[in-house]
Amino acid sequence: MTPEELRAARDRIVPDVAAGGLRVLFCGINPSLMTAATAHHFAHPGNRFWPVLHRSGFTPRQLLPAEQSELLPLGLGITNVVARPTARADELGVDEFRKGGAALTERVERLAPAWLAVVGITAYRTAFGEPRARIGRQERTIGGAHVWALPNPSGLNAHWTIDTMAEEYARLLEAVPASAPNSPG
Repeated sequence: MTPEELRAARDRIVPDVAAGGLRVLFCGINPSLMTAATAHHFAHPGNRFWPVLHRSGFTPRQLLPAEQSELLPLGLGITNVVARPTARADELGVDEFRKGGAALTERVERLAPAWLAVVGITAYRTAFGEPRARIGRQERTIGGAHVWALPNPSGLNAHWTIDTMAEEYARLLEAVPASAPNSPG
């Protein structure tokens, strides 16, 4: 991917991988430029989402970003708090997070997943005004869905290894029903 292709991706909107009645709707912070350029979520080679999703037991094998549609038959989907692609999440402002949180709430109400899993505790805290939130199950619901805050799988998040992230994602999996009402497949 050339620098020019990545710069051109700043104006692209990445479609959600979503359907009504999912077991879990994973919610990233915002698309990376690589994700925007490819239209595949968590596409940056340093992002650990796909290996973590598999190691935690959510997928039967490690999917490639280009195989993201294979999540839907498993009752899983992907969206973002903020739609605007950036090179780094720290390019986003508090207002963008708050507006994204409101839009995400509406999306969750419409899609009715059993669980909303926000992958990035700082994004969750900012978007939903929960400054003391910690990784794990949250007390509140959003749009009718249970909420779990997960570690950000970005390669920049050095506090979490693939194995420790997989353990946390597996804790969520234990709380998720085997199928959700109206789940695809």
